[in-house]
Amino acid sequence: MNHLKPRLLFPALLALGGALLLTTGGCFSLWDGQNQHHQASSVVGYLYPNQTDPLPPPGLPVLRLPLRVGVAFVPSGNQRNSGYIPPNGITEAQKAVLLQRVADEFKGRDYIEHIEIVPTSYLRPGGGFTNLDQVRNLLGVDVIALVAYDQVQFTDENLLSLSYWTIVGAYLFHGNKNDTQTLLEAAVYDIASRHLLFRAPGTSSVQGGSAAVNLAENLRTDSAKGFDAGTTVLIGNLKTQLEEFRERVKQSPDAVAHIEHKPGYTGSGAFGGAFLAALALLSLVRKPWRRT
Repeated sequence: MNHLKPRLLFPALLALGGALLLTTGGCFSLWDGQNQHHQASSVVGYLYPNQTDPLPPPGLPVLRLPLRVGVAFVPSGNQRNSGYIPPNGITEAQKAVLLQRVADEFKGRDYIEHIEIVPTSYLRPGGGFTNLDQVRNLLGVDVIALVAYDQVQFTDENLLSLSYWTIVGAYLFHGNKNDTQTLLEAAVYDIASRHLLFRAPGTSSVQGGSAAVNLAENLRTDSAKGFDAGTTVLIGNLKTQLEEFRERVKQSPDAVAHIEHKPGYTGSGAFGGAFLAALALLSLVRKPWRRT
């Protein structure tokens, strides 16, 4: 051993350790890798398939209160993976729970008649507004909030970390650093006019470590935590954007949207009764003037 060069000493010791572990029923390994799981969907990809620069539609949306609102996750059609792949991405059950959270936060407003949770199965990848017209006819929704997501789980395994394979699986002594980055986006569209009314983001970052034997389970848990935390941020931003949209309609009704009432609706909604009355009166006054 004293004739062994120093730079060969460490590999020799590792080889010896590996042989000893094999004789005791375990396995020694060196890990040095980077693994990533990516799951994503896109509002633009769903509404404007094969279009690189979609143009906004002409005219203004007409919002007839009270609104029937749909909320839905757009279909992904986009999952890219390298290295370790968890068994499942976000499930339909998880989507339903998250959408119900969004719906619950916007119930009770008199300008919203009903909020419908639209199953993802109703939407086709790349279905576009033609698909939304079908949803509108089927469920009777006027406005829809399309939720898209982008989640990356990145596992950076420690250099020279040691794992032991036993009869119950692999145990990693130094653990993995698992980063889960999640981005949610809700885009609220008036279906009939194809107009984007407003949008809101939601983001989250989850960090955790796990032994190799629990890696898949912990990644699934972190994925769910990421979506849950991102939804909380999304809901807060949706409320803010809704208020800002209301103010824009008040300040510049001719530039944002026309507000009408459905037969039998007497509520003022979030736009204010005095504002709606003034807007209706203004439209009556302007009609003869515009004909001249």
